[in-house]
Amino acid sequence: MKKARVAILTDLHIVAQYHHYGLNVFGMYATEVLAHAGMSADVLHDASTLNDGEYDIVIVAVCSEDELTAQRLISYMESGGVVINCGGVNKLASRLGYARSKVEIGYMRVNSDVGKKLPPLRFLQAFPWTAEKGDLTTLPFMEKGILTRLSPEGEVAGCGLQAFRIGEGALYRWSVDLWDAIVRLQQGAGPVFEDGFPAPDGSCAVNDGVIKADDQASMDWKWDMRQTEKGKSYFAFPYADLWREMFLSTLLEIVVASELNYPFIGLYPSGVEHVALISHDSDRNENAHAEAMLDILEECGVRSTWCMLEPGYENSIYKRLKEAGHEIAFHYNAREEEGEHWSKAAFEKQLQWLKEAAGVEEITSNKNHYTRFEGWGELFEWCEAFGVASDQTRGPSKRGNIGFIFGTCHPYFPIAWSNDGNRLYDVLEIGFLTQDLGQADSEVIRPFLERVASVEGIAHFLYHQYHIYTREEVRDSFRLLVAEARAMGFEFWTSKQINEWERVRRKWKVQITEDGVFIEEGPHPEQDIVVYIPVLNGKNHGLAGASEADKIVKYGVVCYKITIPTQ
Repeated sequence: MKKARVAILTDLHIVAQYHHYGLNVFGMYATEVLAHAGMSADVLHDASTLNDGEYDIVIVAVCSEDELTAQRLISYMESGGVVINCGGVNKLASRLGYARSKVEIGYMRVNSDVGKKLPPLRFLQAFPWTAEKGDLTTLPFMEKGILTRLSPEGEVAGCGLQAFRIGEGALYRWSVDLWDAIVRLQQGAGPVFEDGFPAPDGSCAVNDGVIKADDQASMDWKWDMRQTEKGKSYFAFPYADLWREMFLSTLLEIVVASELNYPFIGLYPSGVEHVALISHDSDRNENAHAEAMLDILEECGVRSTWCMLEPGYENSIYKRLKEAGHEIAFHYNAREEEGEHWSKAAFEKQLQWLKEAAGVEEITSNKNHYTRFEGWGELFEWCEAFGVASDQTRGPSKRGNIGFIFGTCHPYFPIAWSNDGNRLYDVLEIGFLTQDLGQADSEVIRPFLERVASVEGIAHFLYHQYHIYTREEVRDSFRLLVAEARAMGFEFWTSKQINEWERVRRKWKVQITEDGVFIEEGPHPEQDIVVYIPVLNGKNHGLAGASEADKIVKYGVVCYKITIPTQ
């Protein structure tokens, strides 16, 4: 089978226009979504190259809404090409007999999903098409999802996905701006300048006078929360991850329908099904607290990530951390109440202190004290400037907003605001779900692990050394978490391990030949690599070494799971 030739179109002309007026172009995030999924795609910067006959599928992430671009898209599809778009290409609407409308915030109720039961999916803007010309309207050959305004039970506002035959090719158009939804769920509705809106029922006062990451969370206090049997509320759904899956499912369905192959790299090495991360924040910096944490980690056989706040511990603690294989990480403090402030200079000063105090030359990971956060991308710029490769700041600051408050449990590279060209920061974000669970709220452990496993994310839990030292119920919850996670097949990695693996796996490209699947490009792997190959109706198509036992469903499509062993 021929390998699918996939491209992403981000027209630099329209990008420049948007940036000139200070507007974001979050469609540029399409490259990050595919890269994290282990899928290869070329990037096109000019719609004039569409009709060179080089690509089978073009993801139109950013394009001009003019007649010339519309004609180029139509010509490309008429000659057999397939276009996928999210919320755009509206110049084509009238040609197909439709008119565009807009929905600011809403949900998509899924009537056809990726092989699992899905909740209504929250979005932040959509542009559905509705028929307006009767007999002249081109009817879609496929529709998926129902859009509603404001709430899952709100007024119906259109269809989620429509697919149209255009000549020998097709247009698959999501009404929802998936890229905007993923970005603003993960990174917040906008820059953080002031306190956020508290829960209407008084259960979570995020308006506490401290500017922090969750002050710009995009979730709804009513529709996006669920409760445990004992009444513990939590944000239940990783919407950004589910939107990724919906998009990738559409892409792979097109691939197999076209009888093409499109191998992609698995999220984890062979033999690793799920990954959990436990991190700690030193805060009160008492040696006894650290020793209690080290003892329970040794008891449970877990290596973890220690985010260190000045003035830190005695040298003996750092020595024990290194000997046990734990990661020494940074806990940047910008709280004015503690005599610190939000600035690049303060970040650098504290980071240099940690390196000297702990006797290390490199710090991989950071988590801000109290999830303190301002603006949009300043923190990531500082991490880049001083060689901090990964951040963990995006998580709940309160007991009342735990869970998937940022819509994701996947590691990702954040996107900059328009003033920095909507580039991707070279900092891997690994958000956390909750902190310091006790007897009253340990019942969220199981649903958190189950939901993370269902989307193959990272189950990141935060435990402070102080609470481990002082509260038996927190120690019990820690033991319960480790036992539950291991029973479900989770392995415990440090933030540094996650960062290193995510970066190296993105460098690999694979090729299929008559003899099997091989690494075509990238560094020599130190662990066995998993490759998935979607196949039409589960047929082998002559794939060497593949058997019925290798079949697995990924993103709603039957794939062969192939392991490439280290040589």
